[in-house]
Amino acid sequence: MRIISRICSTVPLLTGVFLSFTGIAHAEENPTGPYITVGVGDFTAKIDNIEGVTDAIDNIKDSSDTAWKVGFGWRFAKFFALETDYLDLGNPSANFDASGTDGDYKVELSGFGLYAIGTLPLGIFELFAKLGYYFHDLKVNVDFNNIGTNNGSVFTSDDNGQAWIYGLGAGVTLIDHLNFNIEYEQMDVDKLRDAYTVWVNAAWRF
Repeated sequence: MRIISRICSTVPLLTGVFLSFTGIAHAEENPTGPYITVGVGDFTAKIDNIEGVTDAIDNIKDSSDTAWKVGFGWRFAKFFALETDYLDLGNPSANFDASGTDGDYKVELSGFGLYAIGTLPLGIFELFAKLGYYFHDLKVNVDFNNIGTNNGSVFTSDDNGQAWIYGLGAGVTLIDHLNFNIEYEQMDVDKLRDAYTVWVNAAWRF
């Protein structure tokens, strides 16, 4: 339910922005061609699939942190675009409970994404869906409190990998070129589960 509450808290803010610009928004259709985009979001995930660690943890909590991205894309038609982004999903961390002790874990995730994006224009507004592939570097550190030496560290990894990304969103284009949108993005990252980001993005379409 956290994702619903975040979207509900974000939508009124963006709606106010959209309405405040209605007087200058006169784009009848979205332009084709190149564009640049930036975004800020909230990334949430849990650790998973770590042999000898996650099996011993009774209660794995969600971890979240601020994420950001920059990208470049090309709209081949108002219904279809290709885009590449650099995504830094921050350093989410959380506590957990285990048998006889507790601990914490930390995740670092960043890399490049390639997307195909389908868009349904509705005047100055639009709905879109995206499918992508994420080439990432994932660092995971798991610590148990009050066990052994080495500060209780029981697992550390630094892996390169790939993951599918799926996204849905809605936006508005102002003064022909300036696009704002919100999106929900889910990714299938090895060693993580329930990994998703809620983004607020801005793009300039040349």
